[in-house]
Amino acid sequence: MKDEINNALEILQKGGIILYPTDTIWGIGCDATNEKAVKKIYEIKKRTDSKSMLVLIDNENRIRQYVVAVPEIAWDLLEVSDTPMTIIYPEAKNLAENLIAEDNSIGIRVTNEEFSQTLIKRFKRPIVSTSANYAGEPAPANFSEISEGIKKEVDYVVNWKQKEKSKNKPSSIIKIGVDSQVKIIRK
Repeated sequence: MKDEINNALEILQKGGIILYPTDTIWGIGCDATNEKAVKKIYEIKKRTDSKSMLVLIDNENRIRQYVVAVPEIAWDLLEVSDTPMTIIYPEAKNLAENLIAEDNSIGIRVTNEEFSQTLIKRFKRPIVSTSANYAGEPAPANFSEISEGIKKEVDYVVNWKQKEKSKNKPSSIIKIGVDSQVKIIRK
């Protein structure tokens, strides 16, 4: 795993795009603070940049670095969740502008998966995580379901957990408003 983290880290530091395992499904990722890298992901996915993507961080203490004011309810949700959960927070900051939604919100998930967590910890920045598929196509449940086109368009395909056949699914998504109102986007 150490060599794969070093290889992925080198690509991320150069503004490149990686295909990597996460705590849910395989993701296409880049430096979440690099607008050019984020733009490349939109191009790979053939997706308009008006539809924001989420970011992964390695621990919940980093949320404050990327959200102006974290609603108190978010801490409660993080505490009780026993499955991967993406929270869409109001008032994003310190991220690539083209990553932030039109309403200034950003989806953030704290990963507990060993590879992605270690990579983010070493990178010291959040990493974009969007499903490894073209816009409009179903998200692949494991590496074997990722299209060859996607694999060829990224700068690096992480050689870790590729042989796993379990059918993983995307995280749940919950949006929290400035007024702490909670809306379930995906269960």
